[in-house]
Amino acid sequence: MKILFTTLLIIHIVAGSIGLITGTINIARKKGDKLHKNIGKFFLYGMLVNGFAGLLMSLMHPNYFLFIIAVFSIYLVGTGQRSLSLKQLHQEQKPKAIDWLLTLMMLVFALAFVGFGVYLLVNGKTLGTVLIVFGMISFLMVKKDIKNYRGQSEIKNHWLLTHIQRMIAGYIAALTAFLVVNNTILPGVVAWLLPTIVLTPLIFYWSKKYKIIRKK
Repeated sequence: MKILFTTLLIIHIVAGSIGLITGTINIARKKGDKLHKNIGKFFLYGMLVNGFAGLLMSLMHPNYFLFIIAVFSIYLVGTGQRSLSLKQLHQEQKPKAIDWLLTLMMLVFALAFVGFGVYLLVNGKTLGTVLIVFGMISFLMVKKDIKNYRGQSEIKNHWLLTHIQRMIAGYIAALTAFLVVNNTILPGVVAWLLPTIVLTPLIFYWSKKYKIIRKK
C-alpha cells in the first residue's frame, strides 16, 4: 500500500507540474492557434491525471484539501474540454451521459462543501469559509451547465466561454494546490483564496471580450 501511495504521489506531482507549466504558457500567449491547442492537450491530460491520482490518494489517506482540489480539477477541465463538443445545444443537440455525470457530481459535492463548511464554521474553524465559497461557486457552474444543456443560453458561443472559464478555473485549482502545499507565510484562508481573487478578473475579461449575444 505504501508503494502504491508513493507511486500515486509521484504521478500526482509530475502531472500537476505539467498542468501548471502548460496552463501558464496558454494563459500568457495567443489563444486559439494550433500551438495553443497542442499545449492545451498537455494541460488537459496533466490536470486529469493529477486529479484522479489526488482523488485516490485522498481516499487512501483521508485529506480534505486534496479531495476538494481533485474534485474541482476533474470537473473543471472535464467540462471545459467537453464544451468544445457541445456547440449546437441551441439547435437541439443533446449532452452525453458524461456531461450530465460531471455536472451531477459537482452538484453533490457543492451541497457537501456548503454543508460541511457551515459545520466547520459553527465549530470555529475558518476553513469553513473556504468550503462555503467553493460550494457557492460550484452551484453557479452547475446552474450554467443545466441552462446550456437545455439550449437556453442567451450567448451564441456559450461553448467557447465555458471552455475559457473552466480551463482558467482549472489552472486556478492547480495553482491553489501548489500555493497551499508550499505556503509558509500567508494565513491558510488567504492561501486558499488568493489565486481565485487574483486570476478571476482574467475570466471576466476574456468572457467579455469573446462573448457573442444571440440575436432574438
